[in-house]
Amino acid sequence: MNWKAVAAAAAMAGIALGAVNAADGTHDSRVALMKRIGGSTGALAAIAKGEKPYDAEAVKAALTTIAATSKVFPDQFKPDSDKNDPAVSPKIWENMDDFKARAEKLSADAEIALAQLPADTAAVGATVNTLGANCGGCHKAYRLSK
Repeated sequence: MNWKAVAAAAAMAGIALGAVNAADGTHDSRVALMKRIGGSTGALAAIAKGEKPYDAEAVKAALTTIAATSKVFPDQFKPDSDKNDPAVSPKIWENMDDFKARAEKLSADAEIALAQLPADTAAVGATVNTLGANCGGCHKAYRLSK
């Protein structure tokens, strides 16, 4: 039995479950979910830059986290949720369909990358560029400057 594969699968399941468990619609849950996406993106970027060695299991875990977390993230912006977060644009509630579509695109792009698992640092870099464009576009539209 390949214990490394079993451990990696268990970790990925735990990450995805954790994303769902943190999804309670509060400011803190939104921050926690965004930190998961940011941490996973950072792990991919470290591989792409050569700061960390290529590790297929780490790439799988990061992409799984991004895909699962971005699916539940928009649900944290309920109509009656706190609209006074200084980093969140009120445009989210005005353009919820677009906001959800952007999150779904991020999830879909992460799932595509997962299915075609980047095989080296250059491929991870291309994936980071794709995912980063999704993140940047949404932040530009819906995140206020600090």
